[in-house]
Amino acid sequence: MSVRPEPRPGVMQIDAYVPGKSKAAGGVKVHKLSSNETPLGPSPKAIEAVRTFDHLELYPDGSATKLREAIGAKYGLDPSRIICGAGSDELLSLLAYTYVGPGDEGAFSEHGFLVYRIAILAAGGTPVVAPEKDFHADVDAILARVTEKTKIVFLTNPNNPTGTYIPFDEVKRLHAGLPPHVVLVLDAAYAEYVRRNDYEAGLELVATAENVVMTRTFSKIYGLANMRVGWMVAPAHIADAVNRVRGPFNMNGPAMAAGIAAVQDEEHVAKAFAHNEQWLAWLTKEIEALGLKVTPSVANFMMIHFPEAAGQTAKDADAFLSSRGLILRRIEAYGIPNALRLTVGSEEANRLVVEALRDFMKGGNHA
Repeated sequence: MSVRPEPRPGVMQIDAYVPGKSKAAGGVKVHKLSSNETPLGPSPKAIEAVRTFDHLELYPDGSATKLREAIGAKYGLDPSRIICGAGSDELLSLLAYTYVGPGDEGAFSEHGFLVYRIAILAAGGTPVVAPEKDFHADVDAILARVTEKTKIVFLTNPNNPTGTYIPFDEVKRLHAGLPPHVVLVLDAAYAEYVRRNDYEAGLELVATAENVVMTRTFSKIYGLANMRVGWMVAPAHIADAVNRVRGPFNMNGPAMAAGIAAVQDEEHVAKAFAHNEQWLAWLTKEIEALGLKVTPSVANFMMIHFPEAAGQTAKDADAFLSSRGLILRRIEAYGIPNALRLTVGSEEANRLVVEALRDFMKGGNHA
């Protein structure tokens, strides 16, 4: 008999999610480029919606009706099949809690979002990791690890932290290879940044399949990371099941008001996309010119690989950049110890990063 309460099996196997750092040495201006936040900030209309929100004493709409209707109108979706949450993180966890239990398995790719492992373990399940090919999800590797115990498969597309994606034909091949009882979750947090002919976020599959869900977020291109706004679209039976697990007031009123304003401000989203398109290409070209390898990205961030040489590792680069107030993301937790993830920032931040990396590569880890 235990002398104190003990967590159930699996909980203590969870490594708590550690966000990108946001502080640097004192006395320098900080450019936080570690959390894939948009440098343009949110829509002015979203800011105004929060500023003018009143009746904080009242409970919010537990069904997020107006937000679901606004999302449905934008994408041509049935609002009854949409669920909103406190960021897509909450929805990913709710899906795991709904479909995974002790003895079940959940699969995801080698460098997939850390929340998948956390959600599966928290639900009592067993995480199953499929290796990737050159930092791309490998459909065959995922399918090879699906068993009768598999209840859910998470696929980030584009993926974080790699910035890579797989074409929609490969997504459809993954779905075709899954048993009908397995939920395929398409995490499309960065979909708004992608303009490739062979890419689709997943709405088509959700509309035609009984076991496919797509999750999206307002934290990236919409700039509402602090408000925690996410949504998912699913078959009616999955939406019904998840709604039974979801807390009745899982979103607050100001967040919903901001989300409605943001999703309707297409001009602001277009500006954020154009900024990212310009500077993602510029940063890639300039950093590669320094002799560093950059994994090609379609999102609002990139993965920079560093030499193994003493004084030039990712850890050394991180310390050097931090000394100049440039905060990038260490990604050892994703199994990529000698790379840093760089979020596309403002023009000022982008130019400073390239300048600092140039100095770093010339002089090692000396500030």
